[in-house]
Amino acid sequence: MGLRGVIVLVVLMGTTWSFNVTTIRPEAVSTDTFAHPETTEETTEQGRNNPELMNEDRTVHVPALTDTSGGVDSQTTEATVGCSKKGAVAEEEPVEDVMATGELNPSHYPAQRAAKVVQHYLNTRYGSPYKLFGLKQVHSGNAEDVADSGRKYQLDISVHEIISDTKENCSAEVFFPRGVKQLSPQVQVSSCEELLKIDANSEEEALYHQYKTNKSLRTEKRLPDSYGHIDPEMTPFWHLSIVASSFIMLNESTENTLYNVAQVANITQLTTENDQLKFDCHVLLHDMVSQEIPQWKLLFTWSPAGGVKVLHTEQLPHLHDCEKHPKTN
Repeated sequence: MGLRGVIVLVVLMGTTWSFNVTTIRPEAVSTDTFAHPETTEETTEQGRNNPELMNEDRTVHVPALTDTSGGVDSQTTEATVGCSKKGAVAEEEPVEDVMATGELNPSHYPAQRAAKVVQHYLNTRYGSPYKLFGLKQVHSGNAEDVADSGRKYQLDISVHEIISDTKENCSAEVFFPRGVKQLSPQVQVSSCEELLKIDANSEEEALYHQYKTNKSLRTEKRLPDSYGHIDPEMTPFWHLSIVASSFIMLNESTENTLYNVAQVANITQLTTENDQLKFDCHVLLHDMVSQEIPQWKLLFTWSPAGGVKVLHTEQLPHLHDCEKHPKTN
């Protein structure tokens, strides 16, 4: 082979090698997954939401709750109690969540998170075993900074009273205070008069007298169970647990959370005191943003006249390194 042939061969080999060299550039991390929540209608019987999981072992079934604060889903999310999945998700660089100001996209997280707080507020004020409020839809929203004291959200939303299947458009204002110590959001709601007029007194009185005179105190575990099922007889206590848990979710909510009730691990009826049914309850909440499942214990009372009163709350320690889930009483 002559010198000219050798030169031609080297050039061809160099061209071939150039096709085998690939430069891989990291994909830009989109904030869309943080801005667009999974928003679908749900009822206490079924729902349709399945967000991407960050955890995989020792799972609990987490109902997806956009329309209710505790609906039972036919399709559920699995999330791990205090145990993060190791891998690509854990290694992703954090994305700065910059809160928007001015007019908000109703389907994005800032408006949805603020509207979810309205749901918790309504349940703490007006909820009962036969009256449960859920967020149906956010129609419009606006956010503004209030000096250095916090951020205020103005919202037009549809609220759903789930048991009677009644819907009404409402206006709400949610203020998230800023400071070293986390304070509860402040909520004002207007134009919900028809929802608040719903009368469930006869059902509440019947339930109250049934369990007030019940000689054997009732205990129930896992509402809903692993298949999303709840015994119809225990549905009022599932609703009652959601209402009591709403006090915690309202108090713990910030602009960076989106709380729902995942499961009532157990609820135990205690001896009636001062004509109030008394309950000890262990609940698993679900923060849709962080995918954490914080556990809380509650002591609360209920009567048709007095409503729900939370006497004591205690957050249980997070489980780390995939520790075994504690047994419930």
